[in-house]
Amino acid sequence: MIRILAVDDERPIAELLRLSLGRAGYQCTCAYDGIEAANLIEKETFDLILLDIMLPGIDGFELMDYIRATNVPVIFLTAKNAVADRVKGLRMGAEDYIIKPFDVLELLARVEGVLRRHGKLQTLLQIGGLEINTLSMQVTRDGAELPLTRKEYDLLLLFAQNPGVVLSKSTIYERVWGGEYPESTRTVELHIQRMKKKAGWDDRIKPVYGMGYRLEG
Repeated sequence: MIRILAVDDERPIAELLRLSLGRAGYQCTCAYDGIEAANLIEKETFDLILLDIMLPGIDGFELMDYIRATNVPVIFLTAKNAVADRVKGLRMGAEDYIIKPFDVLELLARVEGVLRRHGKLQTLLQIGGLEINTLSMQVTRDGAELPLTRKEYDLLLLFAQNPGVVLSKSTIYERVWGGEYPESTRTVELHIQRMKKKAGWDDRIKPVYGMGYRLEG
């Protein structure tokens, strides 16, 4: 399992990261100051570090100097939005820089992108009786491949990577179709219905009234 260290002194944000990353299939450990984070990095192995800048003890920039020798990729996650801070973080070797407040789905997409670039992304995902191969983009049940279209595959993968998360129709449309959600269309509903039937997930993906859809366990 992919192991991620989230370093943030704001405990509600750290807990949000732990829950969101856990639901997406990652193992997340939290540290609440720079010294605690340095001790964890020395003793344990992580695949990615989400790092706040303004930390007690040792700040994120100082900690970055220590992390760099480990070759663990870092995403800065901070309220410091000045261009100079972003440039400094990236020049120090960070893979990405996310400004608070952030959207959880965007964060997960950026985490996925960094892990993919470093060859750490899980390529076989097993969920709901299905096996999803993210390299070949094939989905099988009991060894038999499901006849999914590309959009149906993208939909299924989006739900599989965000179990328990309510996905709004606008978010789904943006992530799968790559544009702004047109209120008059029923494209999302129709594709979800077809995908659920092929995947055998009629009882798993359920509408959440007034909010969107959620993949339940």
